[in-house]
Amino acid sequence: MSIVVQKYGGTSVGTPEKIKDVAKKVIRKKMEGHQVVVIVSAMGKSTDRLTELASQVSEYPNSREMDVLLTTGEQVSISLLAMALWDQGMPAISFTGSQLNIKTTSIHQKARILDIDVGKIHQELAKDKVVVVAGFQGVGKDQELTTLGRGGSDTSAVALAAKLRASCEIYTDVDGIYTMDPRKLKKAKKLSVITSEEMMEMASLGAGVLHHRSVELAHKFRVPLYVASAFDEVAGTRIVNGGSEEMEESVVTGMTSSHSDIQVTLMYLPANMNSLRRIFSEMAEKEVNVDMISQMTASQNRMHVSFTVPREDTAVAREMMEAWKVEDDVIQWEINENIVKMSIVGLGMRSHSGVAGKVFDLLAANNIEIKMITTSEINLSWVIDAKDEDKAIQVIGDGFELTDI
Repeated sequence: MSIVVQKYGGTSVGTPEKIKDVAKKVIRKKMEGHQVVVIVSAMGKSTDRLTELASQVSEYPNSREMDVLLTTGEQVSISLLAMALWDQGMPAISFTGSQLNIKTTSIHQKARILDIDVGKIHQELAKDKVVVVAGFQGVGKDQELTTLGRGGSDTSAVALAAKLRASCEIYTDVDGIYTMDPRKLKKAKKLSVITSEEMMEMASLGAGVLHHRSVELAHKFRVPLYVASAFDEVAGTRIVNGGSEEMEESVVTGMTSSHSDIQVTLMYLPANMNSLRRIFSEMAEKEVNVDMISQMTASQNRMHVSFTVPREDTAVAREMMEAWKVEDDVIQWEINENIVKMSIVGLGMRSHSGVAGKVFDLLAANNIEIKMITTSEINLSWVIDAKDEDKAIQVIGDGFELTDI
């Protein structure tokens, strides 16, 4: 009998009525002849409410105590779902991360899973029970409670599926993976299938349906993933390892746009490798992640360097640029916060030439200036003014047939 791991997000279990509906979906899967393990998030906005409570008693809450607090959210939802399953005639048992000994690193609020002891799960599945597990949490050194940070519940589900050699179904408030968020790209196509490579790229570039950590795990351990709506009985999207005949004709599979970065420009830097080494060494020491980089000669002895960093590191970047100017008053700097990073992703880009040229042509024809650009084997990213985002999304979406016309 095959094992299926199902994951339900916070909106899926946001009310007692929704929890009862989830129980019905779980029972249907069980009746199809599968053993079922269910991962659930905290109910609705309860994690936000717990975080708000913490902020009311402490300006800077202790990270260990935050993990003790936040793990209670999932404990509520797993127990209620197990009760709902029993009430509908399905034997069930719930476990917290610590009860299952989900071993993690000891970094509070952003721990990573190291291993999962699935012995208890197999014992309960053998008793024909549904096993309900708290996502987002585990235990670090000395049995300290930890949480996994962003995407933690998805990551928990995929990690469990990998250990159980199971498939994984992610049920959320959207009905699958689209070529782009339909709220941004009008008439975006829903994909019936996408490769894990493409999904990893899209997730890391800002597609919000799945966190990139969970997709990386699925790719590494070859876990079949399926994303669908928790509320509507419509077909979702399969995420597969390797290629698919359904995608042979598609050069570009999807597109993302993100406002999560700013552009930093240092002008009239000494034109030598030591300057570049120092910039990015200092950024690394401050744990600032530099993404796109461009360089231009200003004169024989001076150069301009632009790069993007996460928006939350704006203050750090300003401080560093000011320090450089104090040392050399020729140096100028500026920070542009009104940018958007757009990306297109597709396995077909490996074997089709001219993708970058087509992007340039489409944007130029619509008077949209590209500020920076970077490429990888299956990804092309560029930076434009934020005011041009909507127009650029529609132009590229139509140009690469990412919409249902």
